[in-house]
Amino acid sequence: MLPQSVEKMLVDQINFEIYSAYIYLAMGAYSDSIDMPGSANWFKIQWEEELFHANKMYDYLLERDGRQIFTAIPQPQTEWKSLQEAFEGALAHEQIVTSRMNEIMATAEQERDYATRSFLQWFIDEQVEEESNVKELIRQIKMVKDSGHGLYMLDKELAARTFTPPKGV
Repeated sequence: MLPQSVEKMLVDQINFEIYSAYIYLAMGAYSDSIDMPGSANWFKIQWEEELFHANKMYDYLLERDGRQIFTAIPQPQTEWKSLQEAFEGALAHEQIVTSRMNEIMATAEQERDYATRSFLQWFIDEQVEEESNVKELIRQIKMVKDSGHGLYMLDKELAARTFTPPKGV
């Protein structure tokens, strides 16, 4: 049986993952509004990933006889000063997610809930990758600065990103 403290944190995290998806969709809409379709694609792929994360947690919660209670999703930010600022916002958000995942892991360990600890390890590893990817994009944006050609090339590269749900996860 899932400890109540862990269940509550998972329920909250599922809602937060849905909120995260909403944030990324807003960033995608912003990118579309500034004619950066590749960046919009990158953010929309993040949107899909966050919904995948929420669904994965939801399924786990059900497996452990937990129950999801959905809450209102706050309106995300809709405007940024630049593409760089949007990606910096994405990094700040991923750092919050990492912190939240670490807290859930710590609680699972404290509760001796080893099944949840095992389940969460994939998310902990995923957060390392998420933060690293966004940091790299910020470095690339800073490198090209305001070069129209550089931003165009980077945007073309981001347009190629696709989402494939991980197998065996």
